[in-house]
Amino acid sequence: MVLENDALAVRISSKGAELQSVVCEGIERMWSGDPAVWGRRAPLLFPLIGRLRDGWYANGGERVDAPMHGFCRDRAFAAEQVSGTHARFETVSDEGTRAVFPFDFRLRVDFSLEGATIVKAHTVENAGEVPMPFELGGHEAYATRLLPGERMADYYVRFEGADALGMFDMDEEGILALPKIGVPLEDGRLTKTPEQLGIDTVVLENVPGGRVVLASAANPHEVEVEFPDFPYLGIWTKAGQDDARYLCLEPWSALPDAHFSPRELAEKPGVRVLAPGERATLAYRMTFR
Repeated sequence: MVLENDALAVRISSKGAELQSVVCEGIERMWSGDPAVWGRRAPLLFPLIGRLRDGWYANGGERVDAPMHGFCRDRAFAAEQVSGTHARFETVSDEGTRAVFPFDFRLRVDFSLEGATIVKAHTVENAGEVPMPFELGGHEAYATRLLPGERMADYYVRFEGADALGMFDMDEEGILALPKIGVPLEDGRLTKTPEQLGIDTVVLENVPGGRVVLASAANPHEVEVEFPDFPYLGIWTKAGQDDARYLCLEPWSALPDAHFSPRELAEKPGVRVLAPGERATLAYRMTFR
């Protein structure tokens, strides 16, 4: 599906309700999804974020085996072109989802263009008869090295009003741990990739202002991500790329699994619980300059 206005041309796939392309001023601003490097572009994380300890969580004391990041990133969504600048994608629970997430739900994802901004709003509804815990997150991979001759080293993440940040430690299985580790900032800028920091993913909580900017010292192009509904942020690029062509900025509603977290899904840090019939909408904004 294609959305377009005077500032942006955007393409979205009904598989996973995944953002595929954003062209601004004639330049592609999203990662290509090269399968030889990392074959995804902007997977939707629901109803889980990250890996689970030993591959399972508890629901009412019962073990539930579930995959990393849940199942929506590979799921077919029903798609509706609401207008030239607004698209809606929807999926509902079925027998397959209940095997790994034993709840009835409805998930709607709306993409809207407002000038050079994409507003991505997720509405989660508990369609069942029992309280429903859930996690939800984004995983957009923004293109770097936009112009010839650039290097990944030219790019940085800017935090407004932040002199110091602490990220969660993480073991080699991707499970979070404490204590937190200081994040090296230069004038509020993170200039190193997660791999250069010796960690798979930089995981932050309560980012000042709920806002970050991916920018370059070599060109004027930026993308600003505003995520006030999401208390956590992941920063990731796949390890083993000396000069990567993308960086993921990932708003998360909850923490990935941690050694300090309970097994019970409803009790994990940041997990939201909806009463039967209740809805919640969580949105973030991506502005391209």
